[in-house]
Amino acid sequence: MQIAVIGAGAVGCYYGGLLLQAGHDVMFIGRPSHVDAINARGLLLDTSSFRGYLPAKAATDASALAAPDLVLFCVKSADTEAAGRSLTGRLRPETLILSLQNGVDNPQRLFAVTGRPVIPAVVYVGSEMVGPGHVKHHGGGDLVIGPSPASIALAQTLNEAGIRTAVTDDIERTQWTKLVINCAYNALSAVAGIAYGPLVEVEGAKDVVAAAVEEAVTVARACGISLPDDLLQDILKIPARMPNQTSSTAQDLARGKPSEIDFLNGYIVRKGAELGIPTPTNHALQVMVKLAERSRELSRSRNP
Repeated sequence: MQIAVIGAGAVGCYYGGLLLQAGHDVMFIGRPSHVDAINARGLLLDTSSFRGYLPAKAATDASALAAPDLVLFCVKSADTEAAGRSLTGRLRPETLILSLQNGVDNPQRLFAVTGRPVIPAVVYVGSEMVGPGHVKHHGGGDLVIGPSPASIALAQTLNEAGIRTAVTDDIERTQWTKLVINCAYNALSAVAGIAYGPLVEVEGAKDVVAAAVEEAVTVARACGISLPDDLLQDILKIPARMPNQTSSTAQDLARGKPSEIDFLNGYIVRKGAELGIPTPTNHALQVMVKLAERSRELSRSRNP
């Protein structure tokens, strides 16, 4: 297949790298540092079973695309509309768009600007860009994608590339479950700058996690989403399974990149306000990350 990765970061480069290994033609659209490295040496895919350079093409602008069969849409939530508009005139009628993004409303927002059906997906992978054009895989990698006329065939293609993929008719429930997990840990990991294991060792941290989860679940149910009754118990087990994992929000702050906090805890805050549901813990977590971002901006202005 001809595949375009829009947003050549940790998620896009990992899945794009596996598809490259499987023999597909992949074009990465991303930031200049990654694009230059990929064009010069190839994509460095770094996993527990493989470490090597994969020949690949990359560009900083979607104008380089030549009507792909599949788009892996991996940009940050704040960039959805702008990146979606950049695809205008670049796609064929049968081109598939798969949203590999955090949050629950990106597929709808992307559809609004492209007018094209978007297949939602929930991503379960630990990966990061540890250098220009260098993606490091820490664990996981499963995908769950929503229903569409092409979803079964797409899942087969992804599975053949080593990307374990399942199709579910209840993708909204899966998206909201992932959102609640992100609300539990992303902000705390980011503000503290530590992984999940040591995070929950701090007295009171589990209480904050529980409060954030309770608020998010209440909002979800008010939106008509039925979440598992034992979701909090499962969420509290995550640090034991992934003690060294830091959140994507923590990685964003560490790299000086804008976070997606407004689309994680901030989304719960907005929906809660619409529905008359108090969300003080999620609001506090959102503000904590915004304060950390502001502190970084002030530090840069003082030390240009």
